Amino acid sequence: MANVSAPAPTLLADLGGTNVRFGIAHPDEDTPLIQESIRRYHVKDYASLGEAAQQYFRETGHQAQRAIIAAAGRIDNGETVKVTNNPWAISAKNLTKELGLEWVHLVNDFAAQSMAVMLMTDTPDAKGHADLVQVGNPTIPKIGSKEEQTFVVVGPGTGLGVGGLLIRGDKVSVLQTEGGHAGFAAHSAEDIEILKVLNLHYGRVSNERLISGAGLVNLYNAICEISGQKPDETITPEDITRRATDESCPMCNRAVETFAGIFGSVAGDLVLTLGAWDGVYLTGGMTPILLPWIQKGHFRERFEAKGRFRDTMESVPTQAIMNPEPGLIGGTALAIVEAGGTPLRR
Repeated sequence: MANVSAPAPTLLADLGGTNVRFGIAHPDEDTPLIQESIRRYHVKDYASLGEAAQQYFRETGHQAQRAIIAAAGRIDNGETVKVTNNPWAISAKNLTKELGLEWVHLVNDFAAQSMAVMLMTDTPDAKGHADLVQVGNPTIPKIGSKEEQTFVVVGPGTGLGVGGLLIRGDKVSVLQTEGGHAGFAAHSAEDIEILKVLNLHYGRVSNERLISGAGLVNLYNAICEISGQKPDETITPEDITRRATDESCPMCNRAVETFAGIFGSVAGDLVLTLGAWDGVYLTGGMTPILLPWIQKGHFRERFEAKGRFRDTMESVPTQAIMNPEPGLIGGTALAIVEAGGTPLRR
């Protein structure tokens, strides 16, 4: 991010493998993210991010002086990103010129989502909806209540995103990672059988091969093969969750249960890796859909099953992000920081 600059209308973009969401933030307003400004576009319908952004400006009539782009990929020197699972290649310099802005900043999507939790609450709104829902029994921490806090932010969508949030006094920083591509570690007999099946298909098996939309299909196919069942070759992640919900397909039900358990193992490993004893935020497009299985299934059991660290892990809280726009909210938090403010609640 650049040096502090005066507040100005900021274009926000949350760019994944399938969709791009746009919104406008006014960093000096009490409610900085303009809810009515939010729009979603399909990546496949546009040749570039610039083309989609121009369409957004035409349709909404909104204007902006700068932009913060949260993209699902590795940012190279703050200037370029090749988005994972997405055909667009983005240059901050070129996009600044194309859209006539003061500047464009690129951040990893999970860096943005890590910042988002500082603007979220577990208090239900008038409709009974809360940004955050507790998973498990440990006491939920208050962001900024201690001088030093470290959190993991992890979640499945088109891929598996991993980020970190570090609070040190009044300073907030994020870790931009590609932790979803770390190798899958099998922990149970079923895990080992699944790993064998996927290894024959892919060679190296990353966590994302299991904990993502495509990963849910991979799990379903592997479980069918292990069980000697013929899989539905046209099945989608939405099909699997729907059939598991209505209990019309035992293989689908087993797939989502297995998904929740492995997700718990991965999240727990990240706590150990980052020393994120203050908690984990579960995000991504699939988390709200799979929340019933995450809450009632083996997520916490496998999250806590870390050998000599079990006692410690039993006290680490986990929360699910239910707000549908964590990327844009995180971009808003970054826009506030750019304008010299702080989103940190005391």
